[in-house]
Amino acid sequence: MIAEVFKPTKEQDKVIRHSGSAFITACPGAGKTRVMVERAREILSSRYDARGIAFLSFTRAAVSELENRLRREALLSSPAFPHFIGTFDSFIWQFFIAPFGIPDTEAVPHLIPDMGSRIVQPFDKAQPLTFSCFDRSTGKIDAAAAIRSGFNISNKGPAIIKAYETSAKKMLARFRERGELDFEDARVLAVTRLANEDFAVRFSLVLAARFSEVIVDEAQDCNPADLEIIRWLRDAGIPTKVVCDPHQSIYEFRGGITDQLVSFAYSFDKNDQLGMSGNFRSSDNICKAIVMLRAVESRKIVDEPLGKYKHELANIYVLSYAGNSVPATIGGKFVELLNELKIDVASAPVLAKTRNSGSNAIGQPVIKTTRDLTFRLAEAVSDFYFAIDLGNQKSAIEEVHKIILELEGRLSGKSYHQCVVAHDIKSDDWRPQVLHVLRALRYDPKVFADADVWHSRAKELLEPFLPANSPSISQKLKKNRDIAGVLVVAPVECPPAKTIHSVKGMEYPAVCVVTVAQNVKGILDYLETGAPVEKAETARELYVAASRAQRLLVIATPKSQSARFAAHLRTTGAAVTVLDI
Repeated sequence: MIAEVFKPTKEQDKVIRHSGSAFITACPGAGKTRVMVERAREILSSRYDARGIAFLSFTRAAVSELENRLRREALLSSPAFPHFIGTFDSFIWQFFIAPFGIPDTEAVPHLIPDMGSRIVQPFDKAQPLTFSCFDRSTGKIDAAAAIRSGFNISNKGPAIIKAYETSAKKMLARFRERGELDFEDARVLAVTRLANEDFAVRFSLVLAARFSEVIVDEAQDCNPADLEIIRWLRDAGIPTKVVCDPHQSIYEFRGGITDQLVSFAYSFDKNDQLGMSGNFRSSDNICKAIVMLRAVESRKIVDEPLGKYKHELANIYVLSYAGNSVPATIGGKFVELLNELKIDVASAPVLAKTRNSGSNAIGQPVIKTTRDLTFRLAEAVSDFYFAIDLGNQKSAIEEVHKIILELEGRLSGKSYHQCVVAHDIKSDDWRPQVLHVLRALRYDPKVFADADVWHSRAKELLEPFLPANSPSISQKLKKNRDIAGVLVVAPVECPPAKTIHSVKGMEYPAVCVVTVAQNVKGILDYLETGAPVEKAETARELYVAASRAQRLLVIATPKSQSARFAAHLRTTGAAVTVLDI
């Protein structure tokens, strides 16, 4: 098979050949990965510069895709040196943290990604609050983060708040003494180091000697500290390409930026502000529809369909459902539409803001929040076999391993990753036994007559992990009647349910986006008028979800807003059909 010759558009060619720093706005499906590969080829075609290129993104999926392309094109060797390809997190860790250590401690830095999940509880009856709700420099409570966690600050007196902050500071000191950092800590430390002018000057010379260019993809996922580091790279004279779609900025809850990113764009020279508006992913109908999911002031350009599905004639479908709760009939109707177009059901997800909304739409059990080990085990098994990709399966595998560590008594107040580091636990040592547990506990009514039989088998499998003189397995894995709702067999024809945040950077032949009664009216109000502004991010989430679709876009919405939603999508000429379900 002869590979198709890449013929860049004028916009793509301009990006490929642009030397120096640039701010590049790219629509969904703009061919960013292909363009970055060709930019690498352009740089490496010069035999007079032996420096490498740093390719950075904010998701492992995006990094993996780019790395695979670069290797297929023989542009990236093994090992990759002098190039670097990885997440922005790993770049900060490798270049800003690991070589210099942590101030005021001789401990070797250890990365603990889940440190923010540690619990701060200053006294026995105090409401638990995660460590992520505290400032990593001062230990002060972050009011907004605490409120999102259900912590009512207004009901807590100064003495109570001080107790929490004192406890958080002590935890912070212990973590530092042991050399434990998560990525948030790493960012704070990196920004602090760059504020030291002498260090910053010398460090910029080191990076400039290593890299001829830094390319930052998916920059809309930055937080303020990330943007500060990117700005420093550019201002330090290291050619820096910033590639993003500000309309896909959906991480405000963890400090994401939107307005700051737009302002940053204007700090570039006008000739260094580039754009790619050709959409190689989606059909003409989908391109016309998704432009109406952008903010009012951002609809001047309708992305041009340029890919192999540009002539796809499938309509946009709005599924109109009665009531305020998300019904399982959504999944059934979506499957019917997929079958009409002969699209593989397993490759077409149902997307929703929350996991429960997506689960409801396909009839998958809704997961409850619980600390019960039995329920968590049943949930992990269900997640593993309902998973659409390796990322979801990996999370389920780690959850089972965490349960085993709890049974063994090795967590002892540590987070999962702290325990792994403290005990030097290697994945090759535990992964096979966890996979054995998952395979043995896969729910099948032919094997397990009911949930009680499954529970008995789970106790048999996990009892060997209990240390001597510990409580019995029946005391650890207690009977839980709720697991019957979790242990179900995935239907043969069942589209997978995923959260919108989990599919950033992905594409699928078809998607069904689920909206809910409490959000959809506010979203439409915002899209039509620009208010209320607090719905801006929720609207961007809808845009991210819809723009994953290549051939078929389906949006499920409450009946009260379905006609209005369809009319809004038709504004730019998209063919939209409303179906009552």
